[in-house]
Amino acid sequence: MSLPPLNRALVESAAFQARTDVGVPAPELLDLPERAVQFGTGAFLRGFVEPFLDEANRAGRFNGRVVMVGSTGSGRDRVLGDQDGLYTLSVQGLDGGEPVHEQRVIGCVSRALSAVHEWSEVLACARNPELQLAFSNTTEVGIVLDEGDAPDLSPPRSFPGKLTRFLYERALTFDFDPACGVVVLPCELIEDNGDRLAEIVIALARRWKLDPRFARWIASAVPFPNTLVDRIVPGTPPADALLAAEAELGYRDALLTVAEAYRLFVVQGDERLRARLPFADLPGVTVTEDVAPYRERKVRMLNGAHTVIVPAAILCGCETVLEAVGHPLIGPFLRGAMMDEIVPTLDAPGSDRYARAVLDRFANPYVRHALMDISLQHTMKVRVRVVPTIAKYAQRFGRAPECLAFGFAAYLVFLREGRGLADDQAEQVRAHWGTHWEDADDARLAELARAVCGDARLWGADLGAVPGFADAVAAHLARMRRDGVPAALEAHLHPAAA
Repeated sequence: MSLPPLNRALVESAAFQARTDVGVPAPELLDLPERAVQFGTGAFLRGFVEPFLDEANRAGRFNGRVVMVGSTGSGRDRVLGDQDGLYTLSVQGLDGGEPVHEQRVIGCVSRALSAVHEWSEVLACARNPELQLAFSNTTEVGIVLDEGDAPDLSPPRSFPGKLTRFLYERALTFDFDPACGVVVLPCELIEDNGDRLAEIVIALARRWKLDPRFARWIASAVPFPNTLVDRIVPGTPPADALLAAEAELGYRDALLTVAEAYRLFVVQGDERLRARLPFADLPGVTVTEDVAPYRERKVRMLNGAHTVIVPAAILCGCETVLEAVGHPLIGPFLRGAMMDEIVPTLDAPGSDRYARAVLDRFANPYVRHALMDISLQHTMKVRVRVVPTIAKYAQRFGRAPECLAFGFAAYLVFLREGRGLADDQAEQVRAHWGTHWEDADDARLAELARAVCGDARLWGADLGAVPGFADAVAAHLARMRRDGVPAALEAHLHPAAA
């Protein structure tokens, strides 16, 4: 039997409204005014921003809907149109170690527009007096200054160009009235994302010779807070899994979006900004004067723990994060690195609780996170995510962190064996090896460890100056060469038995 498509008629039907296995939006929520615009239609925003707005609507806090703007030609804008802006959020994961499986129809999207084909309609949204919020997620390379962009293009080429033209349209429409400003919330995973986006908008305004009042209006009425977003959103599942999910739901949904249970939205701002965010009091949202400690916590705990375990896990035969967490050697190694060496170096509030949540997320049976995918550009990831923890641990405790030293040694072997090919700096590390791995004696490995650790060009710091770190790396390398990585890890975890 053919399944019906997800659309407004289906959701408003008496049978659908009576369902208890799926969270269903009340019909009146589908007629709320448009009060937000979103540059991007991808899985992350659908699984992160929209759930907050949807919950705020159900709680009577926002009473608005969002217009999505697509720029990549993905066709998602057309699919959203076919489904009347509706799609299913499927939350799958662990919460406090307990499995979570929840389905909810998101009803806060009014429509989706193509920036390429419907730019005039996008600009019409800027003239909407009820508009309050603007979101974006255009990847890390999206917040860049395109010197060849122009305001009369339809649309401007870059995301900052589109946003500048959009905001200028609004400023002109309302004669630069500060009361008509909007809050711009970039969700790109780059440091100081709000500050950087605002700087580019102002730079474009000057290049384009826009009315000088525009820059003053931006400064007084359009906050660009820095943010940190944290949720794993695998998105729409593969075809076979999607068919199974649709059979369970009883309807077709081409944009069914899978997300983990954990979520965190940190927004840098004061109480005045909080008052402008209708979702500020929802679980998972933090408004703070400084987002930096939260960013440091995420980068060094979630991303850093990934980076530490990946080479050893691959060399022990694991393919996914889930396999690594359940491995008899990698699992304890991960927990030791996290709880004994990473957490003690952080000052952000709730670090212990966050660490436990990260370990739960790594053990999520519903997410297949390939270790080789995480290994991309691994050398730079070690520099950004792990080296600061090594330095801070030594500063606080006067000795080298042993788990991180083991992970660093495994990373060197990982590259020596020809792994990590998608790494722009891998050859700089391999150049330190010189002689073949099989021919390297302990003295040669000690020289290697000192040379690599002391290469500040790679790490942005001299790891050779960290007390005992190069010696620990050398000792782990010697055992890995002699006994293999799994046996070396066994000896690291159980030194008394070695």
